[in-house]
Amino acid sequence: MKQATTISPIWGGRFVDVIEEAVGRINSSIDFDRRLWREDIIGSKAHVEMLVAQRIITEEDGYLIAKALEEIAMEIDSGAFKFLHSLEDIHLNIEHRLHEKIGDAAGRLHTARSRNDQIALDMKLWIRGVVDLLDDELKELQIVLIERADQYAETIMPGFTHLQPAQPITFGHHLMAYVEMFGRDRTRLADARRRMNENPLGAAALAGTQFPIDRHMTSAILGFDRPSANSIDAVSDRDFVMEVLACAGICAVHLSRLAEELIIWTTSQFSFVHLSDSLTTGSSIMPQKKNPDGAELVKGKTGRIVSAFTIIAIVLKGMPLSYGKDMQEDKEPCFDAIDNLRLCITCITSIVRTLQANQESMRKAVFTSFITATDLADWLVRETKMPFRNAHYIVGQVVRAAEERCCGLADLPLDLLRKIHHAFDEQIYKILSVDVSLNARTSYGGTAPVRVREQIVEARKRFLNEDCLKF
Repeated sequence: MKQATTISPIWGGRFVDVIEEAVGRINSSIDFDRRLWREDIIGSKAHVEMLVAQRIITEEDGYLIAKALEEIAMEIDSGAFKFLHSLEDIHLNIEHRLHEKIGDAAGRLHTARSRNDQIALDMKLWIRGVVDLLDDELKELQIVLIERADQYAETIMPGFTHLQPAQPITFGHHLMAYVEMFGRDRTRLADARRRMNENPLGAAALAGTQFPIDRHMTSAILGFDRPSANSIDAVSDRDFVMEVLACAGICAVHLSRLAEELIIWTTSQFSFVHLSDSLTTGSSIMPQKKNPDGAELVKGKTGRIVSAFTIIAIVLKGMPLSYGKDMQEDKEPCFDAIDNLRLCITCITSIVRTLQANQESMRKAVFTSFITATDLADWLVRETKMPFRNAHYIVGQVVRAAEERCCGLADLPLDLLRKIHHAFDEQIYKILSVDVSLNARTSYGGTAPVRVREQIVEARKRFLNEDCLKF
């Protein structure tokens, strides 16, 4: 036997038959869009203020509506509000409660407004607020990274390419790379925020309204730069959701890369960093284990964050203008992605804040490879003026000789080196010093500690000043 549900009192005048239970269930969004209640009430209060100012409704009705909306906000905030699935979404739930409180005057709130521009407004207000939160949280992560970079600005470690030791760097320099990456994430979000800051309220269903509304007034009340220019675009647009999710996906990838390095660095094979017991977990069977589960889950959650953009893009890709109910499918992946991104940022921030570098292990790892080979090639170029490619070939022969003798480059005798190339002399042993190599890389943005300190000072100016990324 087929189940049915009641007709919504908002739009039921056109319908005779009751709604099938399955359609009612698939149509309902209250389980997830209830989190937009603040934005819905904020938008409604701005709308009613404008309706009164434009003499579209009376001051008395406007007062009753605004006061009741504030009371409803307190009910929801306290947990006393009863959400009804039969009313399908957050808008109808609030409007229904408004009618219970003030009677027919509640019906005037929806004058010159549709659920189409209402939900576009709610989502835009929510996304805009999320961008502000993400910016604060990424800034805190940058603060923590800069603090650790300052602490370890002179701590030598191997820099890697292909996860193979490449050249000596400092741990501080490595951490500052992530400061730059998260800085770009913040600027992407700031740019998206500026672009989205147009007010859709007043577009109504899709064509605007015959009532003499003032969209500039509601824009000012709600903190928008301007009203949206086209009413069809205003209710069709979910670019702001996709764009922020694209930014979120890139940010999640950055977090995942750092998480993977933390995982690698904590292995006994590397032993580069030590994580606090409070940020690791144990094994159910192996008492010795200390697992970086937080970092592993940050890495694991990246897929669901990145995929949210694709889900919403697919929802929109074949949708004719203007609004369709399938646009409702933007919310769950968006909420999930943002919630998980914020959790990942918080987790990584906590890990970085408390990590301790094993400076002895880092330095030891530098000396287990031929990590100053490039310095030797650079020396040949400077001293003999030979092309770098020739120098590269010669030093490759030096590395092979060291491999055959199972020793470091600096352990090779000078007479053997001179057989490889006559230009080698006693100076090269100084060139092969890891400390000399490190301190010599003084090009702008380089790893020499003096440059790392400069990067730290500059990064604090660029990213941590109050107005550095002002929207």
